[in-house]
Amino acid sequence: MKKSLLIVPVIAVFAGVVAVQSDYVPAFATVINSGSLAMPGSSEPEADTGIDDQYDVAQSGRAPKTRTTTPASPAPDAAVAPKVDETALRYFARQGDKRRLEAEIARLRALYPGWTPPADPSAVAPETDTALDAMWKLYAAGKLPELRKAIQLRQTSEPQWKPPADLMDRVELAESREQLINASDLKQYETVIRIGSSHSSLLTCSDVDLLWRVAEAFARTNRTSRAKDAYGYILDNCPKPEERLATVQKALPLLTRPDLEALLAKEKTTQDGAREFDTIRNDLARKAVADAGTDPKLMVPPADLERVEKLANDIIEPSDPLILGWYYLRHDEPANAEKWFKLSHERENAPSSSQGMALAMIAQSRPAEAEQTIYEWRDSSDGAKAVYMAAVANLLAQDPPVDIAPAVLQRMVPEVVEAKDANAAQQFGWYAFLLNQFETAAGWFSTALQWKPDDEPSSYGLVLAREQLGDMAGVAEIQRLWSGKSERIGRLGELRQARERGLVPSPERFGTRDALLPATQPTDGPAAAVTPPQTDPAVAANSLADRVAATIARTSVTRPGELQSQTAPLQTAPAPSRVRPSRQMKASGQRLPAGCTTTLDPQTISPESALNRGWCLMDINRPLEAAAAFERGLLSRSDAARSDAAYGQSLAYLRVGLADKAAVAASKARQQQSRQIELDIALLSSRATDAFTAGRYNEALLALDQRARIAPERNDLMVLRGYAYMNLNRLADAQRVFEAVAATGSKDGLRGMATVRAIRNKEY
Repeated sequence: MKKSLLIVPVIAVFAGVVAVQSDYVPAFATVINSGSLAMPGSSEPEADTGIDDQYDVAQSGRAPKTRTTTPASPAPDAAVAPKVDETALRYFARQGDKRRLEAEIARLRALYPGWTPPADPSAVAPETDTALDAMWKLYAAGKLPELRKAIQLRQTSEPQWKPPADLMDRVELAESREQLINASDLKQYETVIRIGSSHSSLLTCSDVDLLWRVAEAFARTNRTSRAKDAYGYILDNCPKPEERLATVQKALPLLTRPDLEALLAKEKTTQDGAREFDTIRNDLARKAVADAGTDPKLMVPPADLERVEKLANDIIEPSDPLILGWYYLRHDEPANAEKWFKLSHERENAPSSSQGMALAMIAQSRPAEAEQTIYEWRDSSDGAKAVYMAAVANLLAQDPPVDIAPAVLQRMVPEVVEAKDANAAQQFGWYAFLLNQFETAAGWFSTALQWKPDDEPSSYGLVLAREQLGDMAGVAEIQRLWSGKSERIGRLGELRQARERGLVPSPERFGTRDALLPATQPTDGPAAAVTPPQTDPAVAANSLADRVAATIARTSVTRPGELQSQTAPLQTAPAPSRVRPSRQMKASGQRLPAGCTTTLDPQTISPESALNRGWCLMDINRPLEAAAAFERGLLSRSDAARSDAAYGQSLAYLRVGLADKAAVAASKARQQQSRQIELDIALLSSRATDAFTAGRYNEALLALDQRARIAPERNDLMVLRGYAYMNLNRLADAQRVFEAVAATGSKDGLRGMATVRAIRNKEY
């Protein structure tokens, strides 16, 4: 009797899963006593013997279950061939399922080497046991609970009946398969390994999904060598291209790069000559570049970088240029970063590419372009808002201040107010201060203190603005509030000539009192200077913006360029390129105020005249000619003259940046202790600057440390130290230094703090 059955597709695996491809077994596994197959090639120490020692990924037929039995003596008829259960064979033949019929033949041949399949399985007489045939239908449909119930009912009604062993083995395998999948989905990896080790016949190329799950279980339980062996077994034995590609893709997040390279070495060449794992190699290169884009300590192989750059140019997608942009930005190549961000932005105007472009522009001192680029995406994320605030702060912090269009100022103000960014508000204050708008500056400093009451730089700006406005009561109130907390605020009223140079910037940085004092007096009292205003912040801020915009629009006010000479910071000691001797140190007569404008060979004049000529040439900024004149002056018979000549020659070489020659010149004659200290300070400053410029940041820090032992560190050198720390990825040290510089009112310190903050926000 011929019956038609509806076979659920997923159950096709159950029937063919145990087919043995016998040529796979010798290359991969060896049979051990328990009936399972052992996986070779693992050098890992075995952590749990009861599971891994018996487990093997194997392409074989169903291994006999390990049972505890009592050995029996061989029977006289032991050579008689065992009876083969061909029930499944006949069932598949009747259904016309050729694939599963062939798989069943392969399975029976593996289990019974002497067995020969029927010449025409479809011609075998139909099974007369209709109840058993119905059970096979349930198995084929995957209805295992119903099948178990049917078997139990028949055994109850027919106590002598026993279900075929082949059917029960298949049911057990199918149930084990479901258990393994469920355990994998629930991330119960030890259970996955246990089931796989006790049912190795499940793990074949016919059901590669189970192999993937077991390999993942090994990786998730830190058995990476076993995981690599499992993935490698699939690549060695399973021929389907889509399964091979998926195997390496699944291994990507689980194995290390060297282990992945070992798997990639097993790739095959396709019919069109391409390598089957090229897409995987592309993904690996992308991942390496992307990882280095978040951690500058990571090194990317040049081949990976070249591969991603080629992909970025060949594939019209925004993602690859974006990866390269973040990589170059994180590795201090903002120009390259901007190029790739721009390419990504051209392909898709998105927040990430706009943020990257803005940060690259900020790093190249182009904050105005950065503000314009990121403005439309400023509210897309917290990161975008932080980048926009950094662009605003850097735009306002330029010294001398630049012209900012009123429309730009008007759009920046509400963003600063909405974000309540105290740093940007403070920068608005300094911007207005440098444009002589002291009342506007005071309002911004007060707004910054409303958002951050303990912000000492904003309080310092406010007390300076109050002083310029003539509000001495307001100054006194701020000084009282900061008494014992800020030395520079407390000492503001002292004579500027008595200030300790380099300790804090004095108000002269912003111009003289007479030049900057406005004609009108402030309308608000001291309390308003230190207490947040009670009015609506948006209204107050817009009013401030109007006033700042009006300041820029007015052509009658002092322009930034006119303030430049008044805003230069005081120096604690001469900078290497500006070292000038004092007249008191020139012990060899009076210097000529004129008479050295013509060219003259110093060898034709006396050493004393050459010495005077050297100082004259220094006055008109011709240091190389001065060095030659001082060389002639070294021939003087006077010790004092020779000392002056050596000192002058050293200063001349320092002025042109020749620190090594300056050091040699200083040693040509004995110097007074004060002069020697001065020269040492200048030489170490020059060495630090040269080392930093050359990218030798550790050497720059060493020179700065040596200089700090003999003299206080100037603000410009502290800034140099901060950026050296930043380039060495010592962000905490850089932050500490920039905060100290910013505490003096320096814009460079504020810019450094903004850069550190941007890096920590992982936008670099």
